[in-house]
Amino acid sequence: MAWTSSGIESVQVIAEAVRRKRATATEVVAATLERIRAGNGPLNAVRETCDADAIAAASRLDDRIAAGEDVGPLAGVPIAVKDNIAAESGHTCCGSRMLEKYRSPFTATAVQRLTNAGAIIIAKANCDEFAMGSSTEHCAFGAVRNPHDHQRVPGGSSGGSAAAVAGGLCPAALGSDTGGSVRQPASFCGVVGVKPSYGRVSRYGLVAFGSSLDQVGPLARNVTDAALLLHTMAGVDRRDATSSAESVPDYLAEINTPIEDLRLGVPREYLSEGNDPAINEAIAAAIDTFRSLGTTIVDIDLTLTRYGIATYYLIAAAEASSNLARFDGVRYGRRAALDPGASLEALYARSRSEGLGPEVQRRIMLGTYALSAGYYDAYYKRASQVRRLIKDEFDRAFTKCHALIGPVSPTPAFEIGSRSEPLAMYLADAYTVNANLAGICGISINCGYAQAGASRLPIGLQIQCQALDEMTMFRIARMFEKQSA
Repeated sequence: MAWTSSGIESVQVIAEAVRRKRATATEVVAATLERIRAGNGPLNAVRETCDADAIAAASRLDDRIAAGEDVGPLAGVPIAVKDNIAAESGHTCCGSRMLEKYRSPFTATAVQRLTNAGAIIIAKANCDEFAMGSSTEHCAFGAVRNPHDHQRVPGGSSGGSAAAVAGGLCPAALGSDTGGSVRQPASFCGVVGVKPSYGRVSRYGLVAFGSSLDQVGPLARNVTDAALLLHTMAGVDRRDATSSAESVPDYLAEINTPIEDLRLGVPREYLSEGNDPAINEAIAAAIDTFRSLGTTIVDIDLTLTRYGIATYYLIAAAEASSNLARFDGVRYGRRAALDPGASLEALYARSRSEGLGPEVQRRIMLGTYALSAGYYDAYYKRASQVRRLIKDEFDRAFTKCHALIGPVSPTPAFEIGSRSEPLAMYLADAYTVNANLAGICGISINCGYAQAGASRLPIGLQIQCQALDEMTMFRIARMFEKQSA
């Protein structure tokens, strides 16, 4: 019987069906491509499908299964990959005209590990240009729309990945999280999104935005799928000197272990009166759920939360200024057409002006200013010192609790075009950026809805654990998911 996709099958259900020959990988890929063709138009979540490569990979996988080979735990699972993660399939454009026609000659480690486990790259997902944004409006290929309300943003910068999963276009996707760019769109779209600890997943093949902050993370429909994807991707990589050599535990082995022995901290600063009332109500209900699971709830002070946005946007912009210097029309990217005899400086200026959008230009200029002579100590150096204080504050908090719980964002998804003022947009990351500054792990899982007219907008619960303790994070998230089902 041919495979027919409802668009809501889990990663594990698909892989089990393919391994047990209840479906072929070719049928799964064909059904997924059909769903993308039928459903992507209103969302603009997918920039490009990888039809030929996906069908060929599925055929090879089917041949291996027929030959009795073990093809891995992700057999035949279609995955969408954020547009700033390199893959030989399709183009890697970073949501930018600067790289509009770029094809990567190599595949990112995270992607390669998924395909080695049987996954099939089905599409490249739209994102904010060079991952700089919190709404996926800053994309050269058009804004992405939230599946729950097409007049609202899906979050960013991994908005295409989140919208593709939430909209039933594919069962899972990869995003990147520099200051909340997996967790916040997961919250806005009502899916599960994971920011791994810094170093847990190789950054090789991830186009750099903030090198000391970036991490590749999965988006999926449930916690177990997200844990499986992260376990598959994680681990040391000789091509990334910042990848952690710590062994990667089997997250699925203990994911259903009860959590009554755990203490969960609730930062007072995360339940601000400035939050949308629906956010605080949903988090209060989530706290009650955790109490019913037997956990101990403790109050925590994270007084440096209010300094996170300023600290993050100095450090991230400074690193972006350095990382994006290579996109000059000579070494990489779009090259402007100039009159003969034009100077090299004119070539650089015109190429970057034509190729880079206003938000990317804004951050490059901010970062260049922060690193410039006479201002380095006042801005970048001071921000780096505050970053250390933020990490120390998290370390102290984790001596009192096993995890921190609170909202992902101060509001549900906002309307497209409603935050044209940059600072208002940046404040959407108030509860996520500090995890990147400290290098800890975090997950977003749906914990309720806010009513906005006829639309029910998802609200994400954020669970943060100390660095490399994804095992505890997944346990907590899975127990909450089961209790809330």
